[in-house]
Amino acid sequence: MELRDKVAVVTGGASGLGLATCEELVRAGARVALFDLQQERGKAAVESLGRAALFAHVDVSDEASVEAGIQQAVAAFGRLDVCVNCAGVADAAKTLSRGKPFALPLFEKVIRINLIGSFNTLRLAAVEMAKNEPDANGERGAIVNTASAAAFDGQVGQAAYAASKAGVVALSLPVARDLAPQGIRINAIAPGLFETPMMQALPQATVEKIVEDIQLPRRLGRPAEFAALVRHILENPYLNGECIRLDAATRLPPR
Repeated sequence: MELRDKVAVVTGGASGLGLATCEELVRAGARVALFDLQQERGKAAVESLGRAALFAHVDVSDEASVEAGIQQAVAAFGRLDVCVNCAGVADAAKTLSRGKPFALPLFEKVIRINLIGSFNTLRLAAVEMAKNEPDANGERGAIVNTASAAAFDGQVGQAAYAASKAGVVALSLPVARDLAPQGIRINAIAPGLFETPMMQALPQATVEKIVEDIQLPRRLGRPAEFAALVRHILENPYLNGECIRLDAATRLPPR
């Protein structure tokens, strides 16, 4: 896909991996709609990105909220070509702790935001993408979901998070097959340990311990590296139905 003059929706676009993705897409000549619940950060991001961006206050787990955000993007920019799902939460709890089970509402919250939220957004975005004229490869749109290394190496306390991200991985092939007749591709990225607001909130000693398990390069990933892979996936028409690990050969230990 040639990104110049294309229009993208990026969930979780106000910070971290989502913001870096928005910045990369704007550099490529695309226009972006940042979907997020963080209004102040979202508005600040739009100010830095300029007229090629807009912010929409969107709850990805709510159908009406996502529909309204997509219509806001289409009204402003005239079309929709790309959907990148970065919104997510990482709430953790053990399956059994001090005689008490994992609270079911917390498990449901993580699944609802990370997995259902991703599917909710991409399915509604696909409706708009299917209206586009196909390019030379027959493509009308492209989707990138954010999974996690935890989908494969879930750690202690990550039952909900790992399950939600494994579901994101599993979406790739069936959705690629569903949307192929409409000319829409879908792929996922499974990032390892990245410099995100969540990681930056940890004590330095904890971060140094985490870095010990990273192979090469032995450091946290940079959001710009995630964004670069998003851009490559969008620009490479033969990538479809796949999940790519982006983790410096890291395999997460139990703790």
